[in-house]
This record gives sequence, structure tokens and C-alpha cells, in this order.
Amino acid sequence: MTDTADSATPFPPAPDNKSALEEGDRLTPRFDANGLVTAVVTDAADGTVLMLAHMNAEALSMTLSTGIAHYYSRSRASLWKKGESSGNLQTVEEIRIDCDQDAIWLKVSVSGHGATCHTGRKSCFYRRIDTMTGDAYLVADADDAPRFDPKDVY
Repeated sequence: MTDTADSATPFPPAPDNKSALEEGDRLTPRFDANGLVTAVVTDAADGTVLMLAHMNAEALSMTLSTGIAHYYSRSRASLWKKGESSGNLQTVEEIRIDCDQDAIWLKVSVSGHGATCHTGRKSCFYRRIDTMTGDAYLVADADDAPRFDPKDVY
């Protein structure tokens, strides 16, 4: 799928007029050549970045109609209802789109264990890159320990 709508998307095509795209009131997501748009997901309560994912037209449409976050899994090549198997569903509190409508921002509340990452942690971004020694090392945040054992859930 490209920036134009086809039978697989419920969204109208992006306008040719830049002003209409950036200042208008129509949701016209600009899906990439693979039919995807990037989605940044944050905790609605504290702003923590929880994950980065992708949505196709179906995932975005399902998210809008159900209020539960849906994504497109590139590795499984299928629609993915986040938290369906773990119980950590993401209830959407707010959705924003960037100026040229090619990135989505979801503010969510997470049920269950309150974990988003498949490792059991609240956030998929639980490690920072440390270059103090000249080499790049990954250091886990002490305050984002696993909230569940993935072996018990998946």
C-alpha cells in the first residue's frame, strides 16, 4: 500500500496540498511502501516511552474502533492485539499524529501486570547505552525489573 487509499484501507488518500495535510482536520495517514506507519507508545499516566511499533490500516482502524491498541507484527506478518496473550492490554487514552501524518503517538494505560515488553518489563526501553569506558555497553535500569516471568505467560 502507498500513500493512496485502496480497497484495503478505510482512510482517504493523503491530500496533494501540503497545507491540507498539515493543517486540515482529516485523518489521512501516509502509510509507507510496505503499508505501515510508525507508532510511538507512551504511558498515559507518566509519559514513559513503552514501545515502538508499526500499524497498517487494519491495525489503526481496529485501534480507533475498539480503544485497544492493535499493531502489525512485521516478524509474524499479521495483525497483533497488544497484550492479548499476556493480559497486558493497552487501552488507548489519546492518539496523536505528526504533522505529515506518517507517525502515530498512542498514550495508553496498560492492564494486567502493567508491563509492555515481552521480557516482562514496563517498557521495551529498559536499557541505556553507556559509553563511559570508550566502548558501548548496555546497562539495565534498576527500577524496571521484570513484572512477570515471560515463561509463565508466553
